[in-house]
Amino acid sequence: MKRMLSPTRFVLISRWRLHCPASQVWALLTQLEDWPRWWPHVREVQILRRVAPGKTGTHARLGWQTALGYQLTIEVLNTRTERHPDGHGEIEGQSTGDLRGHGLWLIDPVSAQVVDVTYRYQVELTRPWMRRLAPLLRGLFAWNHFTVMRAGAMGMAKRLHCKVSEIANWHGGSA
Repeated sequence: MKRMLSPTRFVLISRWRLHCPASQVWALLTQLEDWPRWWPHVREVQILRRVAPGKTGTHARLGWQTALGYQLTIEVLNTRTERHPDGHGEIEGQSTGDLRGHGLWLIDPVSAQVVDVTYRYQVELTRPWMRRLAPLLRGLFAWNHFTVMRAGAMGMAKRLHCKVSEIANWHGGSA
């Protein structure tokens, strides 16, 4: 029997390569309050609870301006932060608000000056209008997410004064 895919659930994966040290990417991603300075679609970040660097439990509210023009407010709770001596890192969190889900940042050094950055977001739409229109606009919602992520990749590269390449996205269907 074939499983029905929910039009309101997504598995979205974005990956890009930056030509800079992994430590710079780590520093940028872990400073949430600075995201609006380099990520064009992040309108504001309000830290609700801050924990020591490298620890889990930071809680923040992020205001997003999407590529399609509507705004989203999402609260994110950091549930896991791991940084390895070889430069690999993982930042994991749960989101609530206009989108409910689980996100995972992977920082994978390729060399001392090249790093692959992957973001995997398993998410469900919660806003009523988005849920109603999801069967019709599912592809557009995925495009919107990937456009926002691409802008984040480009903003990250600009902020770190490095080159970005190999930007790729995957839409894995229902969560």
